[in-house]
Amino acid sequence: MNPNDIILRPIISEKSTGLMELNKYVFEVPMKANKVMVKQAIKALFGVQPEKINIIRVRGKIRRIRYKYGYTSAWKKAVVTLKDGEKIDIFEAQ
Repeated sequence: MNPNDIILRPIISEKSTGLMELNKYVFEVPMKANKVMVKQAIKALFGVQPEKINIIRVRGKIRRIRYKYGYTSAWKKAVVTLKDGEKIDIFEAQ
């Protein structure tokens, strides 16, 4: 797979912004992705060496639309921990 197909988008939330102070960055990845694939994609796209990668499967939630109930799609996220002194520039304010 292409590295751009593995790292779908960064997750920007209050919790993930707090993790950035600890050199941890959160990305959405495909359901088929594993730790090795994510590590190689981070190296190729951003040129940094990940120290640790945690992958979490987020379950779909029940949502109500008018009179019916449905589910949002399940998705997977990766928390990438970098070594001290390294950072990913896309998260920094311009």
